[in-house]
Amino acid sequence: MNKNKNKISPDELSEDRAVREIMEKMAAGDLKEIETAFDRAQTMKCCPIGSGISGICCKNCAMGPCRVREDRTGLCGATMGTIAARNLARHIAAGASAHSDHGRDLAHLLGLVAEGKAPGFKINDELKLLKLAKNLGISIDDRDTKEIAKETSKKALSLFGQQLGEIDLIKLAPKKRQEVWRKNNVVPRGIDREIVETMHRTHMGVDQDAEHILDHTIRTALSDGWGGSMVATEITDILFRTPQAVPAKTNLGMLDNDKVNLVIHGHEPTLSELIVELSNDEEIIEYAKSKGAQGINIVGICCTANEVLMRQGVSPIGNFLSQEIAMMTGAIELMVVDIQCIMQALGELSKRFHTKLITTSAKCKIPGATHMEFKDNNGIELAREIITMAIDNFKNRKEVFIPNITDDLVAGFSHEYIRYALGGKFRESFRPLNDAIIDGRIQGVVAIVGCNNARVPHDKYHNFLTRELIKRDYLVVLTGCAAISTAKCGLMKPEALKYAGEGLRSICEAVGIPPILHMGSCVDNSRILTVLSEVVSEGGLGEDISDLPVAGIAPEWMSEKALSIGTYFVASGVYTIFSGEPIPVESSQEVKGIITKKWEEKFGGKLEYVSDINEVLNKVIGHIQAKRKALKIDVKKERVLFDMEARRGMENV
Repeated sequence: MNKNKNKISPDELSEDRAVREIMEKMAAGDLKEIETAFDRAQTMKCCPIGSGISGICCKNCAMGPCRVREDRTGLCGATMGTIAARNLARHIAAGASAHSDHGRDLAHLLGLVAEGKAPGFKINDELKLLKLAKNLGISIDDRDTKEIAKETSKKALSLFGQQLGEIDLIKLAPKKRQEVWRKNNVVPRGIDREIVETMHRTHMGVDQDAEHILDHTIRTALSDGWGGSMVATEITDILFRTPQAVPAKTNLGMLDNDKVNLVIHGHEPTLSELIVELSNDEEIIEYAKSKGAQGINIVGICCTANEVLMRQGVSPIGNFLSQEIAMMTGAIELMVVDIQCIMQALGELSKRFHTKLITTSAKCKIPGATHMEFKDNNGIELAREIITMAIDNFKNRKEVFIPNITDDLVAGFSHEYIRYALGGKFRESFRPLNDAIIDGRIQGVVAIVGCNNARVPHDKYHNFLTRELIKRDYLVVLTGCAAISTAKCGLMKPEALKYAGEGLRSICEAVGIPPILHMGSCVDNSRILTVLSEVVSEGGLGEDISDLPVAGIAPEWMSEKALSIGTYFVASGVYTIFSGEPIPVESSQEVKGIITKKWEEKFGGKLEYVSDINEVLNKVIGHIQAKRKALKIDVKKERVLFDMEARRGMENV
């Protein structure tokens, strides 16, 4: 039993009322000895010297681990700066590989769909396919859709193994940004090549210049944001439909006492999309009723939840730190997981409840889970088998406690839908957004992205920053766990406009959008890159992303993917702040200087760690106001209403 359990109250551990209710229920009952990530964070301290916090421990060869200081090197002579740079580079390579492998799988699936070898899947957005094909340099004139899809798949897959030249999708960035990358020799040649080269350079005895290591790290991160992640997002839209605004409900209260509750969790939407579709099959619903349930309730956790939310309105019941808590309701018949951000603790925890835990990816097995591998040609059969297993488990329910806590949200803000919302069907454009920023009704745009981290209060930083920014007329866009966090506290619905400043509210009311836009899963941060590029192209706010009054924040980061995302935003010209837990370079003044001052000089963006959340807010606002001043739009313009006489005068000029 954890002797220190509940010394910190649930109110201090999480802003999610439903999570707190489950914690209080468990602490007062027979299951109080169960540990969660929240409990383990209280009793287990971070290693103060490892790459997790300070980045000064080198374990890249068997002479180590070497603990270094400014005045003491590793056994091979490696300095603190070299070691910190290597550690950061390896983190970013791992994050880039995770997102890019996701993109590779979807590119492969697109080819099988084109050949009719993936039953249950089809091309749902032909226009998006044609656009991607064109961006990849593929001819689309007078060609069959399946033929185009097949060649698009082949070309997308070639981006991973490409050895020379430049990956095609970087051409979607503003021309001036491309020139910056070429000048600094960081344009990705191939996705896999850059990741492998990072691992080679950081092997013992190879690259030993911190700035040189980190320049290649920029190239590796760009291969994620403008490569693997962008491929993943584009092909997901092609196969499952480009998101558009969709209303839904969120939080643990969306579990159903009377229905079979099946949770989809992870990051790949392929099998989950089939599960959602099959759950509406009349025959399957009747089978559920024959087992005593009123139907089937599909809900989600993490980014698989975001994917099916954006396209099918499926309720997200929680983000990363909600996964154990959700199982502890006793109401989940089955949790099916794929890849990324899945806690191994779920395997043991599932034994304490009736919940079946199913792993489906060839890349992931968990002790205590049943492995039922998804393959491109068995999706329908596997989805049916999994749903049936969940239904058959309904009779094994014991005590159930579902917090009566839900909230409304609106999701589905792909860059295509944002453009449509701003301009309408016949005049879709980012012009209204640019004009609103220029005249000061919207001060700037802030992306709040990333994870939860049990070492900071769950959801608190995401929600605090979102509230404070919209109050000051900053439009906020969110992805991943940050998006679910803000939805759970009621900020992602039209009624949240009452918290927004007058200028932001006037724009949102005029075009019919909330002040906080859910843009998708963590791989969908590539959507934000596309929006920024289109805003530059629209004109009036500079010639490059680095000119825009924008910033990015990862307030509760935990994953290596977050480091890759943050780095490709910096490389694209965006000031990016990490908070909550330090970036693993904090002991090296040399490396901190490179990722802030040097990167800002080279790329127009910098990566900074700021511990105090109020300072984060002030720094972001200060940065955006400086950008407004540089653009000479820092003086708010009064809106002038012209009468007919004034209009006639203008016509005569």
